[in-house]
Amino acid sequence: QVQLVESGGGLVQPGGSLTLSCAASGNIFGIYVMGWYRQAPGKQRELVAVITGGGRTNYFDSVKGRFTISGDNAKNTMYLQMNSLKPEDTAVYTCNYKKPLSRADDYWGQGTQVTVSS
Repeated sequence: QVQLVESGGGLVQPGGSLTLSCAASGNIFGIYVMGWYRQAPGKQRELVAVITGGGRTNYFDSVKGRFTISGDNAKNTMYLQMNSLKPEDTAVYTCNYKKPLSRADDYWGQGTQVTVSS
């Protein structure tokens, strides 16, 4: 079992920055993939960014060049640095952890609200 706790959400003005954190605990050993998802009311959930244990990253097109996903292995924490925020980025951001070699190992945090508004 893996537990995920997000933090760092809040209210920010357009063009501002915000950093989200996801602290992981439990059975977090071996090969893994972690990612940030987001979902706005009335919108489909979308993958924002993903990172593997080997450091490979990928981003949803709308956030490329603005968001950076990273991890701190010593702290078992994943981050999402969000810059140049737009109102369209407003959503609940949720941390996800997967072990690609085990289909059943798919865990989610509770989410943190990000609101971009002037």
